[in-house]
Amino acid sequence: MQELTYHIQDFEGPLDLLLHLIATHKMSLIDIRVNELIDQYLDFIGSVGPEELESASEFIEMAARLVYLKSIALLPREEEKEELTRELTGRLIEYSLCKEAAAKLRDISEGVNFFVREPMQIKFSSEYSRRHEPESIRKAFLSVQGKAPRETDLSRFEPIVSAPVVSVSSRVVSILGALRRKNGRHISDFFRNSTGRSETVATFLGILELIRDGRIEVADDGTVTTKQGREDSQSGQ
Repeated sequence: MQELTYHIQDFEGPLDLLLHLIATHKMSLIDIRVNELIDQYLDFIGSVGPEELESASEFIEMAARLVYLKSIALLPREEEKEELTRELTGRLIEYSLCKEAAAKLRDISEGVNFFVREPMQIKFSSEYSRRHEPESIRKAFLSVQGKAPRETDLSRFEPIVSAPVVSVSSRVVSILGALRRKNGRHISDFFRNSTGRSETVATFLGILELIRDGRIEVADDGTVTTKQGREDSQSGQ
């Protein structure tokens, strides 16, 4: 592998360094030899003094990305490896095209005369030239003092005020009634037909209340049974 003696400040960023390594080792941007490129980049970072890396965290970040890509390449995760390789290749191609465009613009601008002048002095007037209605000025003054009347949009509170309030006790009765008809229901059955947030919260609190009182039990798979129903099932066995 070719010995590198460049300094970080010679490159505009980690992508610039990667492009240099690709050009130095005559790689194709379309078909990058990822492992070889990663080794070259890491060798370069390892040869740089710590005082240079303190102000070049983007080079360290790219090194971390490349190490992760290399670790993926060592594992049987081909899809993720291909996706990361495509992402790196796309960034390099995009950066290469930007560099080419910048070089062309630089060539076009060479030899062109640029004329500049001293900035003009802006005339500033302290006189307030706008006109306002007296009532709007009074409202602005009261608003600054915190005494302006607040206009409340009542329509925003209508969904909250008009929403039905479902009590926890009503949901407790409903849960027990459903379990009497069919013991061993899944916990999601009690939330399936909820008509709003209030009923959902009341159902949840009702289940917690029944569990605390020992009237129902919830299995690991989410099955809800009454204590009496469970005892009858065990005695029948």
